[in-house]
Amino acid sequence: MLTPTDFKNGLTVKWKGQIWQVVEFLHVKPGKGAAFVRTKLKNVESGGSRDESFRMNEQFEAVFVERKEMQYLYQAGENYAFMDMKSYEQIEMTKEDLGKDVIDFLKEETLTMVTICEGKIIGVELPNSIELVITDTAPNEKGNTSSGGTKPAVLETGAVINVPFFVELGEKIRLNPRTREYQDRVK
Repeated sequence: MLTPTDFKNGLTVKWKGQIWQVVEFLHVKPGKGAAFVRTKLKNVESGGSRDESFRMNEQFEAVFVERKEMQYLYQAGENYAFMDMKSYEQIEMTKEDLGKDVIDFLKEETLTMVTICEGKIIGVELPNSIELVITDTAPNEKGNTSSGGTKPAVLETGAVINVPFFVELGEKIRLNPRTREYQDRVK
């Protein structure tokens, strides 16, 4: 069992029947009264967060969280097949396991980081940048491009993001999948 004095950033605990990750913590020792720990917790399953204060005598159950590097292989009907890069074991995940933000940028052979807690997939992270080809966009606009305007573009995965006017159909671009922002063209 853990107490709030054991808290550190990234620690995962079970509290009120749910799994929470410590995002921030601060030990507070007021001049009068007992010390406590002020924390910001993130619910691992729902993604929501909350601020909470705990007395030093409260107890929490530690939860083991495993992170595995997995490669996306193919879509099998409604499921998505992934392979563990160390054991070569394959698993299938549903749309609910992945979430729309991941599915929008998922391309075969993409390496992901899968977080597993108590045998359940609780998160899938894409790399910080992904290279994809533009399959549909408006033609290149000449003229006032110094203002830094953008236009919508459809990527090979079906996702739509905004790109600068100078980006053309068929070009390969690099983007940040977390923010859905264009980074640069790939030569």
